[in-house]
Amino acid sequence: MSEAYRRWAWVAVLVVGLILYLVVLRTMVSTRNPNFVPTTILLGATVVPATFLTFAAGRSGRWQVPAWLLVAAAFFGGVVGVIVAGQLEYDALRDLGALPMLFVAVIEECAKLIVPAVILALLWRRRREPADGLVIGVACGAGFAALETMGYAFTALLASGGNIGAVEETLFVRGLLAPAGHTAWTGLTAGALFALAARPSGRRVWIFLGTLLGAIVLHALWDSIGAVLGYVVLGVVSVGWLLLEMRHYRTFGEHRAPASAARRPVVAS
Repeated sequence: MSEAYRRWAWVAVLVVGLILYLVVLRTMVSTRNPNFVPTTILLGATVVPATFLTFAAGRSGRWQVPAWLLVAAAFFGGVVGVIVAGQLEYDALRDLGALPMLFVAVIEECAKLIVPAVILALLWRRRREPADGLVIGVACGAGFAALETMGYAFTALLASGGNIGAVEETLFVRGLLAPAGHTAWTGLTAGALFALAARPSGRRVWIFLGTLLGAIVLHALWDSIGAVLGYVVLGVVSVGWLLLEMRHYRTFGEHRAPASAARRPVVAS
């Protein structure tokens, strides 16, 4: 796979995804067939997260995480994250009667790290590049964001009495903001986790904890504000931070590659 193709594959994902979404939406409206509603919600919720994941994977450096692993991370990361976060939030609401936004942020950001941590422990023992962790984290965050958006879209459909316009609005707003939310935050924390595993040190422990705390704060602020300008500012901070870490991790991998190659054991024939 050429470098240029990897870097610009996200454009194809976005264009094809939007075309499919618009075709299904038009078919549903013209035929008034409710059977197309699930497909519309599915495409509307996944196009932007999938596009951003493809973008991150294409700019993660010389190593490309296998596509099957990204798909698995997105699926299991989303499902496991939603289930664990939902159960913990339900238990906290039942016990406390009210759940501050900070608690929600802590629960969800930690829940989304379960699958990246499992992949790191079971599948990524020999190679622990933070760029790989960042992309895997983006995949898990994308899956979580897509499932959450599908839930909100379905709720909007029921609350509006079947108004497709309400569903479209929900899909548009949440899809547009998806890269600045769960995908960026989980990518940041998973990248810091892999960096810690690659070069364990007290400094990297603090970097991981600081990154996780930063993601939690951004998440809590996101859930607390209701102004468009606030979302724009938080979105710029989240995506900008992710892009900076992406660039830093590419340098990390380049400096570490010769040392890793030098330490590689020679297998006797």
